[in-house]
Amino acid sequence: MNTQEFATLSAASVGMTADAIRVRGGKPIHGRLQMKGAKNLVTKAMVASLLGHTPSELRSVPEISDVKVVRGLLEVYGVVVDLDGDTLRLDPSNVERAHETSINAHAGSSRIPILFCGPLLHRLGEAFIPDLGGCRIGDRPIDFHLEVLRNFGAQVEKLPSGIWMTAPNGLRGTKISLPYPSVGATEQVLLTAVMAKGKTELKGAAVEPEIMDLIAILQKMGAVIQVDTDRTIRIQGVERLEGYSHRALFDRNEAASWACAALATGGDVFLEGASQPEMTTFLNVYRKAGGKFEVHDDGIRFWHPGGDLKPVVVETDVHPGFMTDWQQPLVVALAKANGISIVHETVYEQRFGFTDALVKMGAYIQIHTECLGSHACRFGQRNYEHSAVIAGPVDLHGADITVPDLRGGFSHFVAALTADGESTIKNVGIIARGYERFLEKMQTLGVDFDVIG
Repeated sequence: MNTQEFATLSAASVGMTADAIRVRGGKPIHGRLQMKGAKNLVTKAMVASLLGHTPSELRSVPEISDVKVVRGLLEVYGVVVDLDGDTLRLDPSNVERAHETSINAHAGSSRIPILFCGPLLHRLGEAFIPDLGGCRIGDRPIDFHLEVLRNFGAQVEKLPSGIWMTAPNGLRGTKISLPYPSVGATEQVLLTAVMAKGKTELKGAAVEPEIMDLIAILQKMGAVIQVDTDRTIRIQGVERLEGYSHRALFDRNEAASWACAALATGGDVFLEGASQPEMTTFLNVYRKAGGKFEVHDDGIRFWHPGGDLKPVVVETDVHPGFMTDWQQPLVVALAKANGISIVHETVYEQRFGFTDALVKMGAYIQIHTECLGSHACRFGQRNYEHSAVIAGPVDLHGADITVPDLRGGFSHFVAALTADGESTIKNVGIIARGYERFLEKMQTLGVDFDVIG
């Protein structure tokens, strides 16, 4: 790779412009990578800074495009954002109303703007959000978020350009029961309830590590939040919150992705900053599939010990279950396992579209509408293709692939690493939403590739 190609690669890695990469597969990956803060926490922590009346400091911030989107939105509202290395300093002292044209320009396809509503209603008494995008992997209804905000007392008006909200009487605590432990809905309630008048009770809440880290941040700011063992969260609203100082939880999704890449390619990676407690369920499955790992004080080493990988049966679920974002890169490794593996997806109903490209590359994968797990899930009898049967081992071959979504795109990249011959991967910019400098990390791990265009 020449200097110009590496410059293009560097830009692409932080969400700039790069159309495609060409990967020459069949080579194990080896090396050491640093895991920064979790995409699913850092962006929410940035939004939480709006609630403070003094500046906040967030450390271990990854260079990903979702962070860039949220930074742009905060700056539109008058938040002063300063980035020093991997540390963000956010000063919300002069928060002000933003023009909807500017909001639309910065929001892009991100779904994060919906989480701005509670903090903005507290600070300004009004909020506007554009139509929401995000990866098309299943039903993520905005109407539920709007109903939550209405329960707090927000008045919601749908406009052709987006959604306008006001809180003429302020926001008040409420009781909410989630039909499913939605991470997004739980975040919405937390960011809205901490300054709502009175008490809020949330039943059926998500309790993912990223949620608990967000709660830790809000508590540092002065919030009063109690988490019970039955997924009930109780919040006592307070009149004022201050800024926070916090180091973000590591990105367990990125860690699992690179671990699966090592398993699929027969490689060996050390993931600095990865932690065992947040990955316990993943580690169990990794070991059952034949992978090896060592837990160290400063990270976790993952490697393929040689010999055949073993088939496994996996059901995705909310925490502490097997994360839905872990199954996609794992499927590539399971295509190399000697036997029949089953993956039952119970979180998102449209998450197996990425397997079409794997089949094109030689994988044997069948998708079914039946619940092929130990229990029926909410997608059963609804004609959603949410169970996968993977037969192996197979030898994948290179192909031309277009990235469909964030996790599916990384899985296609892993497939290209394992394949014989060359693969061309288009629309790689999507992967930069959640993987910091992932192309540069490819080079660190010894991947044979170049940037096209």
